[in-house]
Amino acid sequence: MVWFRRRYLFYLLLIIAATWWSMNMTGFEWRKLAQIPNIFEMISNRFFPVEWSLFPRMARESLVTLAMAFLGTFFALIVAVPLSFLAARNTSGSRIIYGSVRSFLSGLRSIPEIVFGLIFVTAFGLGPFAAVLAIILHNIGVLGKLISELIEAADDGPQEAMKSVGATRWVGHLFSIIPQIWPNILSHYFYRFEVAIRTSLILGFIGGGGIGQQLFNHFQSFYYTAVALDIICIMILVIFVDVIGGRIRARVI
Repeated sequence: MVWFRRRYLFYLLLIIAATWWSMNMTGFEWRKLAQIPNIFEMISNRFFPVEWSLFPRMARESLVTLAMAFLGTFFALIVAVPLSFLAARNTSGSRIIYGSVRSFLSGLRSIPEIVFGLIFVTAFGLGPFAAVLAIILHNIGVLGKLISELIEAADDGPQEAMKSVGATRWVGHLFSIIPQIWPNILSHYFYRFEVAIRTSLILGFIGGGGIGQQLFNHFQSFYYTAVALDIICIMILVIFVDVIGGRIRARVI
């Protein structure tokens, strides 16, 4: 019992030391939080009244952002599902394949979308196409890892039943595992869809198009009433995707 308490005391001291070190490294100071009222003053004085006259144009740019996020995550899901079977211990069939695919997914996942975006903007020029490719590659890595973990945690019973009726290995995997994990796949997909919308905004800062590029332009020109409209459109977009995703998940489950 004494050893148990000492171990958790050590963990507590380690967390405190890590927190103190991180605050020193980042210049985190509690007294600066007293300046938060300045934020509300800036918003009330500069962000209102909202520039509603730009709404038709911002609505179109929002649809561009929605299309970027959808294409990026949908194509990523199509590629990630088969790769995830190769990246799962119980379905890969070979340690070499398992290790190679896992390393490939880790490599894609470790590179942020903005890095891919900078490369593709240089190669293909400004516009949403480069942003879509960046979202696809990063999300292949993320979804591939998440789905492979779902596959590894799937119940073995249905797989054994498929083998007993003479199904081939891959047919057995397909019809015994996918039905088990499909609701969770959808949950991961719609979460990544929401993340991709926010990622599209950042990619807009480097010329990826959509409402993110408009948001960057408005900030650069100090057009804060238009920035307020951009933020409202972004919130509507994320809420819309969340509501639709929730209804689809409810029907599947």
